[in-house]
Order: sequence, then structure tokens, then C-alpha cells
Amino acid sequence: MSVLPIRVLGDPVLRQETLPVAAVTDDIRRLIDDMFETMYAAQGIGLAAPQVGRTERLCVVDVDGAVYALVNPEVVLAEGPKEKAEEGCLSIPDVYGDVERPSRVTVRGLDRNGQPVEVTADGLLGRCLQHEIDHLHGKLFIDYLSFLKRRSALAKWDEEKDQYPEFIRHIKPGARASEHPEEEL
Repeated sequence: MSVLPIRVLGDPVLRQETLPVAAVTDDIRRLIDDMFETMYAAQGIGLAAPQVGRTERLCVVDVDGAVYALVNPEVVLAEGPKEKAEEGCLSIPDVYGDVERPSRVTVRGLDRNGQPVEVTADGLLGRCLQHEIDHLHGKLFIDYLSFLKRRSALAKWDEEKDQYPEFIRHIKPGARASEHPEEEL
């Protein structure tokens, strides 16, 4: 397994629609393993393929021991009252914002063995699943912020972005990613 470089805001891959995975192969499983390794090294709870420069439709999450590798995931049901909570992103380090999302979602996809899986989640896991699936469609959490809050978040990012030449964030195994690791999706 390898820790992969994480693409940061400004890299065009983060705004691209991903492509469905035709078959879960050994190469896809290796990518999943590398994504988990990268997510853990960055102290995150979720990571989508575009964040490591890939265009496959897949993501990984680990929220309080609920661990999923999801290939071709899609939200099939979003319900309940909308809830607002702070989100961050491994691709926009040290920038946070309150995002309103449905409180409960059901997601369908394939697991690392190509078998169908369905996950119904609320709380942080439900939020994380929605955040990562957004990445697969080129959408970032800052897109949900009001004009003023988005402008403020982007101003903070302007102060940080020079640390990431060529829009790449290198993570060292065991490095602490931020002061809010539980919120890095």
C-alpha cells in the first residue's frame, strides 16, 4: 500500500465528473487500499478518487469504525430534516464551513469485491457519504456555502494554497493533518 498525493482546490480533477467503474479488478482493489492508507495518514474520515487524481467513481470512508469502500455509489434516498454542521475537506486543508444536508441517506453501490451494498446512515456517517459522493460529481463542500461565507473560505484558502505547488498535498504516514481531523472528509 502507498500513501498517494492529495489534489487540492485548484486542480481541475476535483471539478470533473467521475466515470463508472466497469469491473472491480485487482487494480481497483489496490487503489482502494492506497486510498484507505492515504486517508488514514491524512487523519481523514473519507476520501474520493478525484482527491488522489483519479477519475474512477469510488470512495472510501471510516467513521467511528463504520468502514466502507464504495464503487459506483449513488444516493438513492435522502430524507429527514436538513441539518447544518461544520465540514472540512482533505483537498482544502484548514478551511471549514457549515453545510446543510439531509439528515439521513441511503447509498447503493458495490463493495471491494464487486458485490452490491446498501448503506443507510445518519449523523456524521451520513454526512461523510454525501460529501464523498459529491466529490464524484465535481462538487465541493464550499459550493454549499452562502456567497459571503464562500468568499471568506476562499480568502482563507488563498492564504494557504501556496503551500501546495502544482495543487498537490504530500502526506507523510502518521502526520497530523489538522487540528480538526474528525471533520476532514
